[in-house]
Amino acid sequence: MTAVPLGRRLLAEGLGTAILVAAVVGSGIMGEALAGGNVAIALLANTAATAGVLFALIATLGPVSGAHFNPLVTLADAWFGGTPRRDIAPYIVVQVIGACLGAILANLMFGLAAISLSTQERTGSGIWLSEAVAALGLLLVIFGLVRSGRSTWVAAAVACYIAGAYWFTASTSFANPAVTIGRSLSDTFAGIAPASVPGFIVAQIAGAIVAVILISLLWPRPVASEPSVAIDIQPEDR
Repeated sequence: MTAVPLGRRLLAEGLGTAILVAAVVGSGIMGEALAGGNVAIALLANTAATAGVLFALIATLGPVSGAHFNPLVTLADAWFGGTPRRDIAPYIVVQVIGACLGAILANLMFGLAAISLSTQERTGSGIWLSEAVAALGLLLVIFGLVRSGRSTWVAAAVACYIAGAYWFTASTSFANPAVTIGRSLSDTFAGIAPASVPGFIVAQIAGAIVAVILISLLWPRPVASEPSVAIDIQPEDR
C-alpha cells in the first residue's frame, strides 16, 4: 500500500469508513421502521446490510488503502510491519472523521437532525467482554488470513465474521473505535450513548492486544501471499 500516495490512501480510508457507518446507522433506521417492533427482524436487516456493504468496501478500496476502516486494524498492521508508523495518526484521524460524517449522512438521509446524540446506553461487564471478544476475533480473522497467504479471502471472511458477531455478542459487535464514536452521533437503533463510548473503546483495545499476542504465536512469520485486497502486510525483516 505504501506505493499508493498517502493522500489517496487517506481518501479511501475516510470514504470507506463513512460509507460503512452510513450503512450501519441507515440500515438500523430502516430496519427498525419496517420491523413493526420486532427487534430481531430489525437486527437481522442491520446485520445483512452491514455485512454486504463491508464486503463490497473491502474488495473495492482494499487495493488503495488496505481497507482498514478501523484504528485497531491500522495499529495492528503497523505492529506487524505493514502500515508505516508515520501513517498511523493520519489513518486514525480520517477514520474517525469518516465515521462521524457517515452517521451524519445517515441521519440526513432519513430526515433526522444531522447530529442527535444517542441516548442508548450500552454498558456492563458482559457488554465490555463482548467488545473485547469481537475485536479479538476480527483481528484474528484478518491477520490470520493475510499472514497465512490467503489475503483474497479477507473481504468475505470479515463480512461473515461481523455478521455472525452481531448475533453471538451481547454488544452486537462494534469492534471498532472509530465506528463507535460515529454511532454516538445518531439517536437511533444502532446508536450508542456518548457516556458508553469510553468503555467500549477500552474493551476493544484490550481485545486487540490479546489478538496481537495470539497472532504472533499462531502465525509468527507471514508466508508468500497472492495480491491482497484488504491488508498489506510486509515481511517483518523487510
